[in-house]
Amino acid sequence: MQIQPSERRSRPERRSRTLLSLVTGNFKRRRHGPRRVRDASIAVTDWYAPQWLAAAVLILILCVADALITLALLGHGAHEANPFMDTIIHGDGRRFAGFKFGLTAVGVVVLIMLARVRAFGRLPVGTIVYAVLLGYLCLVVYEFTLLRHFVPEFF
Repeated sequence: MQIQPSERRSRPERRSRTLLSLVTGNFKRRRHGPRRVRDASIAVTDWYAPQWLAAAVLILILCVADALITLALLGHGAHEANPFMDTIIHGDGRRFAGFKFGLTAVGVVVLIMLARVRAFGRLPVGTIVYAVLLGYLCLVVYEFTLLRHFVPEFF
């Protein structure tokens, strides 16, 4: 006859209530990073730095500004330099803007999820988020310059 060990848990299983766990975990974050070196993957972090959220929101705002300025420039005779976007833009402006925003949003989410991982063994992916933000900022400033030069009545 085998004796069953007594259960040491005094509380009910917390993982059996998925929705409550998601809501509770949103306010009581526990994992700011991996506990062990071998756990260095994207699945073990449930808290991300607030500056990455700010950078992500700014990237998405600049993406919308880029799409609107691009459509305004195209309406005044400019040509799209990106051949991939050029095939999409000739159909419908709304479809172009939606596709551009969706593609950027998915990319930003992936970058934020991988923000603590090191790219190429050296560079934290979180710094790539800032590089993308800087790139979008430069692009929008350049497009504003084009818009001011080629469409002066716009201002």
